[in-house]
Amino acid sequence: MGRSRAGSPRELPASCCRCEADIACFAATDGKLLSNDVTHYVIPDWKVVQDYLEILEFPELKGIIFMQTACQAVQHQRGRRQYNKLRNLLKDARHDCILFANEFQQCCYLPRERGESMEKWQTRSIYNAAVWYYHHCQDRMPIVMVTEDEEAIQQYGSETEGVFVISFKNYLDNFWPDLKAAHELCDSILQSRRERENESQESHGKEYPEHLPLEVLEAGIKSGRYIQGILNVNKHRAQIEAFVRLQGASSKDSDLVSDILIHGMKARNRSIHGDVVVVELLPKNEWKGRTVALCENDCDDKASGESPSEPMPTGRVVGILQKNWRDYVVTFPSKEEVQSQGKNAQKILVTPWDYRIPKIRISTQQAETLQDFRVVVRIDSWESTSVYPNGHFVRVLGRIGDLEGEIATILVENSISVIPFSEAQMCEMPVNTPENPWKVSPEEEQKRKDLRKSHLVFSIDPKGCEDVDDTLSVRTLNNGNLELGVHIADVTHFVAPNSYIDIEARTRATTYYLADRRYDMLPSVLSADLCSLLGGVDRYAVSIMWELDKASYEIKKVWYGRTIIRSAYKLFYEAAQELLDGNLSVVDDIPEFKDLDEKSRQAKLEELVWAIGKLTDIARHVRAKRDGCGALELEGVEVRVQLDDKKNIHDLIPKQPLEVHETVAECMILANHWVAKKIWESFPHQALLRQHPPPHQEFFSELRECAKAKGFFIDTRSNKTLADSLDNANDPHDPIVNRLLRSMATQAMSNALYFSTGSCAEEEFHHYGLALDKYTHFTSPIRRYSDIVVHRLLMAAISKDKKMEIKGNLFSNKDLEELCRHINNRNRAAQHSQKQSTELFQCMYFKDKDPATEERCISDGVIYSIRANGVLVFIPRFGIKGAAYLKNKDGLVISCGPDSCSEWKPGSLQRFQNKITSTTTDGESVTFHLFDHVTVRISIQVSRCHSDTTRLEIISNKPYKIPNTELIHQSSPLLKSELVKEVTKSVEEAQLAQEVKVNIIQEEYQEYCQTKGRSLYTLLEEIRDLALLDVSNNYGI
Repeated sequence: MGRSRAGSPRELPASCCRCEADIACFAATDGKLLSNDVTHYVIPDWKVVQDYLEILEFPELKGIIFMQTACQAVQHQRGRRQYNKLRNLLKDARHDCILFANEFQQCCYLPRERGESMEKWQTRSIYNAAVWYYHHCQDRMPIVMVTEDEEAIQQYGSETEGVFVISFKNYLDNFWPDLKAAHELCDSILQSRRERENESQESHGKEYPEHLPLEVLEAGIKSGRYIQGILNVNKHRAQIEAFVRLQGASSKDSDLVSDILIHGMKARNRSIHGDVVVVELLPKNEWKGRTVALCENDCDDKASGESPSEPMPTGRVVGILQKNWRDYVVTFPSKEEVQSQGKNAQKILVTPWDYRIPKIRISTQQAETLQDFRVVVRIDSWESTSVYPNGHFVRVLGRIGDLEGEIATILVENSISVIPFSEAQMCEMPVNTPENPWKVSPEEEQKRKDLRKSHLVFSIDPKGCEDVDDTLSVRTLNNGNLELGVHIADVTHFVAPNSYIDIEARTRATTYYLADRRYDMLPSVLSADLCSLLGGVDRYAVSIMWELDKASYEIKKVWYGRTIIRSAYKLFYEAAQELLDGNLSVVDDIPEFKDLDEKSRQAKLEELVWAIGKLTDIARHVRAKRDGCGALELEGVEVRVQLDDKKNIHDLIPKQPLEVHETVAECMILANHWVAKKIWESFPHQALLRQHPPPHQEFFSELRECAKAKGFFIDTRSNKTLADSLDNANDPHDPIVNRLLRSMATQAMSNALYFSTGSCAEEEFHHYGLALDKYTHFTSPIRRYSDIVVHRLLMAAISKDKKMEIKGNLFSNKDLEELCRHINNRNRAAQHSQKQSTELFQCMYFKDKDPATEERCISDGVIYSIRANGVLVFIPRFGIKGAAYLKNKDGLVISCGPDSCSEWKPGSLQRFQNKITSTTTDGESVTFHLFDHVTVRISIQVSRCHSDTTRLEIISNKPYKIPNTELIHQSSPLLKSELVKEVTKSVEEAQLAQEVKVNIIQEEYQEYCQTKGRSLYTLLEEIRDLALLDVSNNYGI
């Protein structure tokens, strides 16, 4: 609700009714108030909110009151994405704006008159509410209503003294003449709208069929005539291939087991990747198959579940239910291309960075100026008379090819916002400085179970790790049984529901890890300090402690609650493993033992060794139980971490997995499982759990065929049979075969997703990969918002058990369902951005190297898929997957002479299930089999408009031999940190050469208040793209 210098409206009497508006508004914006230093309030009309929202997002524009009528118009006409942007703007403490629920205020509500159009009624309602608001503030605060309706400006402009009705352009010109960026954006939007209006008047020829009305689409979906789903464009064949994945009722009621192919742009009918579309199936004789040949930048697609050339269900788009348009990064055409479009051309076709998005037509006179930059644009419309969508320019990101510009591109393309934490958010943070150190409060000591003297609590983490999510304990009870404890940082003690920092964490949903940096979900005072369970300091925790039978380790009882802990040891993995193996000399590397006398040292060491051994025994038992139910062991990478003297990661060294890794992981899985059971029992219709549905059997066909080529049988009937057969599919001569098979198993699986228990039947809760009936995420609240929600649910469940009042409102099933959708979406964005940033660094690493002479550009590769005109290859050394052609653009095929070196000759290719043969016209032939090792040359395919990509070329049909080293599959991969360091160094040198004195990357860290510490989970996730399973965390712990 607003307030002015004259005082808050909540203090003013309402002459005609009780002030329901104040209550409605205060609740709708979580108690947010307008600042009291504004000269007027601004009320935008519905059309202004729709067309100019990105200008209303400028923080300089203050005192904005959004009417409920305008917000609902956005929701109904612009779809969920635009509506969510508006909602987030209203919640954001950095923006001086509020929502006024005018339709729930009896003095403001106006019924629609007979024959009155919806648009006229909306404008009249908003004006009426503006007048009421002015009088409600005792006529002391001028109101400016901005509208695009000329009639409304004429009608209402001078009707009420103190309420001004003007156009939005007029408002900017008069009130914000110096806000250049807003004026440029406004001109861009106006120009785009004028072009659109002119085009619809001039053009009568239709490029695409009209979309069917909403009521026809809904009736058709209900009757089964039409099918609803999400459009997914194939980025390798963006002009011709898109697929619709069934959604909602369509997926349950339909007999279709595969996606629906949408072939060609006409059939796509102006829908854009990500839109929710309605499809009509074509007659079977018009069905088409997927394209099976490799094309530029081809890489690993999900298994199709059918032999590639078979016709599959094919359809055409007849309507769009929801446009999921977003900001798009584009490149303007080069000077030559602009000239070819005509000298005075203002309409420019720009090329999106994302291959899946069509070219967008922009009206601008700055094309030449912008041609060397990555630029953000938005789509305004796509009329049936236009070949391309129309859009407008938003802002410049950076120069093409510059590291910071390319990173900014990745962030925008994944809709990731990394603005600094605001002053309001930081004000909510606790203080912990040398002058004012944080202490455990006496009130909390009374409320919590104090484990500081009774329990040996310790953490096991990578060497040098500073943000410690979790600690463990184990001890013998008086009755001889054991007690196992998992203690997780109590983040929710510091992050109150609906506080500014909570809303920000909810929006971010996760910490984002890129190849060379990270963007935290929470400020570092929490993530790297007060919520980090460091050794020797008091910390608040949420603990789960199980009483276990001393012999069988069966769980007798469980306790959940808030605790105070002081971790005794901050162990690193290798030290814990040495102690487990009985090598006690490692004790010299454990700082906590350094100042102890021999007797104390011996006693404490025995106690610690017993605890690690007992934890490992318990973890083996828990794992065996899950294995018996079919838990899958899927490919991952274990690492040793080296940090430099600034505590930054210096190296990630792949090595054999240690048993203590599994010990810690099993304890976390156990905690997540038991918390899932607890919150579901207490709140069966509003608990946040994580499900991993069983995959469709047809998706395993490629895995089964590939295994068969090596003589292995993969039984995919259940997770248990799959796990067992993957364990048995080991080639003693080539361990990469098993890694590739596990990778294919991963590719066949669907992602694990968060969901609300009120929206699913209990039989759908199951986690296929972990073989558990209920599972959630509880153990990493520092970096996952899902875990914060789960902590609150657990606290509420404990209060419920004690018959205490539940503090704070829990999410309803509907709200939780929406939140889960948001978190799942942000998790996908985090995975994509991490993968794209790694690919960026890989390309920058190879870009300046000459493939013909540079030794590092030659490497061993393994063939893992056969296509019509080539093969897909995995390069273990660099973690790269990509296409290698056996037939080039000139129609020549690969030939390997007696020395095994390849050359291009006239000939033909013959493809079989598990091999492909290239035969030249003079009779030479060479055959490539699945899992063959070949020598590959790596080069970079440079692109002006898109991301650069790696190009692979087979230069020999024999494995690459490195002199005086072990076999290639045993040589250590290039570590991501080495690659990042080398690229960053090159960037810094280039900056110095241009006399740029600021280190951009360091500046970035300071600007965004980010930390560089990493936990075990984040390390494993950050380098998983070096492993085969670049999506392994989708269904992991």
